[in-house]
Amino acid sequence: MPTLTLPEPFDFVRSTERYRAFGPDLANLWHEGGVHRVFDGREVRIEAASGGVNVEPFEPRVHHYLGGPFDLDGFYAFAESDPVLARIVRELRGLRPPLNPDPYETLVTSITAQQVSLHSAFAVRNRLIEQFGVRAGNAWAFPTEERMASADENELAEVGFSRRKAEYVVGVARAAVGWDELATLPDDELKARLVALRGLGEWTADWFMARHLARPRAWPAGDLGLVKALAEYYFNGVRPSIAETRAFGERFAPFENLSAHYLLASLYAIP
Repeated sequence: MPTLTLPEPFDFVRSTERYRAFGPDLANLWHEGGVHRVFDGREVRIEAASGGVNVEPFEPRVHHYLGGPFDLDGFYAFAESDPVLARIVRELRGLRPPLNPDPYETLVTSITAQQVSLHSAFAVRNRLIEQFGVRAGNAWAFPTEERMASADENELAEVGFSRRKAEYVVGVARAAVGWDELATLPDDELKARLVALRGLGEWTADWFMARHLARPRAWPAGDLGLVKALAEYYFNGVRPSIAETRAFGERFAPFENLSAHYLLASLYAIP
């Protein structure tokens, strides 16, 4: 297999744990020790290799997909000033948060996870993929905006979406968002554009910036898991409010995105 180099440190198994922790992910499928992902209709297999990953057939976008843009060295140096982060970084060294390459898929994934457990969200998302996506081999291509724009909301309800979430998923597909132009906007303007779309709140916009665009200062203050992590590590077991969580994010500037990912990954690793 051709090898794609990734910046060290990089732990392939740890970095792809998200695709296994809450059940199988048909669009990012862990299969026989590697991840399968469809790029432009072509299934790519990614597996660990010295200095990076083996990719067959070769696909340069895997560098971004596996979190290549993140500045782990800078974050690790920053973390040394925070006793909690310093410990977590030592435990999770090499975690490079993966990035969703498709903007529409990123938003639908967040909509699916609104107010339900992640295990339930993965199950519903997989049924959506099977109903509207295309199987390329082992993995499936996530349904396109064009396909979902023509979908009937009742069809989404049949695979487990609430009526409201079905409206959101179809509505975003029909909104004809200019994704390339959106990606050039500063954080505040980008967030304002996203929350103007029906069904998208700050939590969804924050995760879009974090997990699609790798914006360093994205901080999903409305995430229940992040609130739990802050309570566990910084607030003596007392859950902070959303407002307190958002304000507390300044503690981690300018590495809010990586801090959130590492805090969440550490929280889920607690027995």
